[in-house]
Amino acid sequence: MEAKSIRLRIYGTDYPLKVDDEELTLKAAEQLDRMMHELHTQIPDQPPTTLAVLSALNVSEQLTHEQQEKKQLTRKVEQELRSINQLLDGALNVD
Repeated sequence: MEAKSIRLRIYGTDYPLKVDDEELTLKAAEQLDRMMHELHTQIPDQPPTTLAVLSALNVSEQLTHEQQEKKQLTRKVEQELRSINQLLDGALNVD
């Protein structure tokens, strides 16, 4: 996939970027812009840099939570597969 040049506006600032997945980047930028505006309404006296860092922390927390959930689900699926394999082995070894 070839990188495409785009221009994003996040919290009033334009950013020229080269991206591989324009749609994904636009969605991420919209989410970040919305998050920064929501934080601004909650804590209006903070500079944009602080809002950006707090937004990044929120995104990082969400990602970490999703990664933990994925690990738990993966472990559960692996456990279920082991149980199924044991049942199949037992059924196939019936004399």
